[in-house]
Amino acid sequence: MTHSSTVNHELLVKLGFSVGVGLFVLGAAGQGLLPAITGPLPGWEQSLLLGAEEVGLVVGFFSPFVFGILLPLIE
Repeated sequence: MTHSSTVNHELLVKLGFSVGVGLFVLGAAGQGLLPAITGPLPGWEQSLLLGAEEVGLVVGFFSPFVFGILLPLIE
């Protein structure tokens, strides 16, 4: 009896890392460019952009380990 996996781990790693990098770049660019264009940002916007940076780092760092190393090992 063979077990064939239908999960494409390579695609999940690439997508997860890309989403993480995208969130990080969006947050960093927003904090750097928006104040120059619109003036000082309200506190909620600064928090939102900082949160996007933090979540982007976590997702970008952990998705290769989770989808590329951990999940193939436990299947």
